[in-house]
Amino acid sequence: MARLYINPEKKKGKIHKELYGHFSEHLGRCIYEGVYVGENSPIPNTNGMRNDVVEALKEMQIPVLRWPGGCFADEYHWKDGIGPKETRKRMVNTNWGGVVEDNSFGTHEYMELCRQLGCENYINGNVGSGTVQEMAEWVEYLTFDGISPMAELRKENGQEKPWQVDFFGVGNENWGCGGNMRPEFYADQYRRYQTYVKQHQEKKIYKIACGPNAADYEWTEKVMQIAGNFMDGLSLHYYTVPSGNWGQKGSATEFDEETYYRTLKKTLFMEELLDKHTAIMDRYDPEKRIGLIVDEWGTWYDVEPGTNPGFLYQQNTMRDAMVAAINLNLFNHRCDRVRMANIAQLVNVLQAVILTEGERMVKTPTYHVFEMFKHHQDAELLDSWLECSEIETKDGVIPQISESVSVNADGEVHITLANLSADKECPMEICLQEAAGKVRGEILTGEIHQMNTFTEPETVKKEAFTAFTVEGDVLKFTMPPCSVIHFAVSE
Repeated sequence: MARLYINPEKKKGKIHKELYGHFSEHLGRCIYEGVYVGENSPIPNTNGMRNDVVEALKEMQIPVLRWPGGCFADEYHWKDGIGPKETRKRMVNTNWGGVVEDNSFGTHEYMELCRQLGCENYINGNVGSGTVQEMAEWVEYLTFDGISPMAELRKENGQEKPWQVDFFGVGNENWGCGGNMRPEFYADQYRRYQTYVKQHQEKKIYKIACGPNAADYEWTEKVMQIAGNFMDGLSLHYYTVPSGNWGQKGSATEFDEETYYRTLKKTLFMEELLDKHTAIMDRYDPEKRIGLIVDEWGTWYDVEPGTNPGFLYQQNTMRDAMVAAINLNLFNHRCDRVRMANIAQLVNVLQAVILTEGERMVKTPTYHVFEMFKHHQDAELLDSWLECSEIETKDGVIPQISESVSVNADGEVHITLANLSADKECPMEICLQEAAGKVRGEILTGEIHQMNTFTEPETVKKEAFTAFTVEGDVLKFTMPPCSVIHFAVSE
């Protein structure tokens, strides 16, 4: 028996909608074939954007999309991706597969995609191989509404009025593919580059500094110490790699129960990372002005057999759904510091929410978790505490249940739960502290290896959950193994 206690009187902070953000890089088939097929494609599209993918992402309520990378960002020169497509520069994508990048998807196309999705934008600038001038001119091109060379160039390319830029990352993984910099050097570079991310618009651009790789606490310490006063956010990257071996990460679909639990255990390491990096940030920013931006997270396995190893294409099972639920619940609980998160990546790459093959599209188990958790966006985190058993694994114990609770502006309480056990159901009671009026539930469940394919696209899907009872202020039910449940409770 597990019990979840909720204190509806104690609100612990706003769960910013951007915690449910996504990441799209010029990598494999994420941009090309994934979201962008071009205006002349036989695949139904609007201004080159796939209609089916756009509609699915809107249904999921995607709040923000990061672009153009990733490692690609620090080799990306934005002027190569503007103007007539037939004259745009072609380049080799040296990071991802050695394929030719024709730059047919650039600034205008990205902003059009965000417009269609109705989401905020998060642009990553080039520090690794770019200049201060290049970054300054990109911001001017995007946001300046006046007389200037970049504003005139934007108008020549068909965009009369400037766009609004919501988030701007000053470099990416500058400790690695973004320049192999030391934290002190990057911190000074950040101070310099961000100076020229000018505020040409009414809404302030939220500036994000490159933060640490996983448990590199020294990076956080040095960058906060040297550059903290100049940033609004600090990024964090952490991937769940079951084997711990980047050379042989393991299969996305062929794994045993021991590997399943090892995957969840490694995912739960995110909790320690968030807490330890937050503790460092608290020393320099006790008011929590600076957000922790987890702009790359998710599972990373070996690519699917027969696919380009540089394309990072992997399938997505119920194991990945559990990983998503764990991370999103952890982010919710730390919403006082975690300001945004972006799963890697949007379509056809790593822990994607959507897979495409020609005209066909599949929503992955991870997609359904995001769709179920969307009700937390911009809600208030409620105080909750959990009593549950632990699962003994060869890598240590993990809790059987993951949870978080919020209340929206209409007073509706949303509860998200995951039963991490591969084979054991879990009887549960939720103590609401107030008499429940209307309760509706939905569930995602399946055997740990189950997935959606192009021939069987709905093997794993969300369904209504009605197998519960309400006794006063107590909600009683039994969670199937490997399941995610969302309850909405209103008066």
